Amino acid sequence: MTKQSPIVGNVSSDGAFDVVFKALADPTRRALLDALVVADGQSLSGLCDRFPEMTRFGVMKHLAVLASANLVITQRDGRSKRHFLNAVPIQQLADRWIGKYAQPFTRSLVDLKHAVEQTA
Repeated sequence: MTKQSPIVGNVSSDGAFDVVFKALADPTRRALLDALVVADGQSLSGLCDRFPEMTRFGVMKHLAVLASANLVITQRDGRSKRHFLNAVPIQQLADRWIGKYAQPFTRSLVDLKHAVEQTA
């Protein structure tokens, strides 16, 4: 069973990561997330200004994919909507997939560094 939180999203299912991986696989969506890191809470118009090569509809489609992965949270602000980065799914992905595989290699490199320093 998967617990749902409005900010965090699916927190206990590896299947939930499939949506996040799919969203992060596209360079345009990663660029949209980077734009939100620089200035969080941007309107659709503001994001469209950052991507003049894309149509408004194209930006909206990419935002929809990011929102379905819970990487972007949209809030109404009068007549417009503001888009905010939610980095929690990325951290969960890193904890579950990246950290688990990187630690044995990094631990070995740190041990090797200490061994080399002691013999030098």
